[in-house]
Amino acid sequence: MGRKARWAGAEIRMSDPRNVRPDAFVGTAEAYARWRPPYPAALLDWLVHEAPQTPTPRLLDLATGPGRMALALAGRFAEVWALDLEPEMIAVARAAAAEGGIGNVRWSVGPAEAFEAPEGRFDLITVGEAFHRLDQPLIAAKARGWLRPGGVFATMGGGAILNSWGDWQRAAVEVARRWTAKRFPNGWAQSRPGVDPAHEAHIRVVEAAGFRLVADRRFAVRHAWTFEAVLGYLHSTSVASRRILGDEADGFAAALQAALAPFADADGLLQDEIAFGCTLFRNPD
Repeated sequence: MGRKARWAGAEIRMSDPRNVRPDAFVGTAEAYARWRPPYPAALLDWLVHEAPQTPTPRLLDLATGPGRMALALAGRFAEVWALDLEPEMIAVARAAAAEGGIGNVRWSVGPAEAFEAPEGRFDLITVGEAFHRLDQPLIAAKARGWLRPGGVFATMGGGAILNSWGDWQRAAVEVARRWTAKRFPNGWAQSRPGVDPAHEAHIRVVEAAGFRLVADRRFAVRHAWTFEAVLGYLHSTSVASRRILGDEADGFAAALQAALAPFADADGLLQDEIAFGCTLFRNPD
């Protein structure tokens, strides 16, 4: 069975790749909040438009991280519940909410699979860049119960750097793979063990729970990265965080800067087009 531990109520199997264990994002919350590109306004508008138009609309954001989705949408919902496995993520989210005067978010720490909420409570449930880390059949089944009839379940993904195919992005990934090879001798895992990482497989799982697929859309935005932002973004990930790199973090930063320098424009910026994906399902009436 292998060695096991626990983190924030979730079981850690030490035989699993480090980047898909429950504690994979320890120490990344500040970088995650600062350096991850925000969700496009068009994507947020679309989600709100597709959710039921009720007098007291409610949102549940699972695997919220530092609250990027929850905080961005808090002003458009009467009530927001947001949950993450990583305590530091919720601490950073709470601080951002306090700084922004946002008081309608109910923050929780723990596994999404163990979360409890009233039946038919929510109009919209979101999972941003994390569905591949969850027990998908269980979460989809629970979401059916948590949503009101006609409510919407949406999964998001951002294609920044690690999932891009541009020249400088591939150079960054090559450096990250080389400097983390000792930590990941078999490469980075693409999803939680037992979960098919293919996007089409995710859709099939949610449909099998009884949801109806509404749309699978992409929202492309232009983005200019500084070197500091690229490094910060990589440190926000489960594969090149400072915790993963350890005492090699400075050497990694120097190697990354040398690899990216030839691709920078005259202002020292790295140009990008980020494709944010959003797959939207409706709970049958």
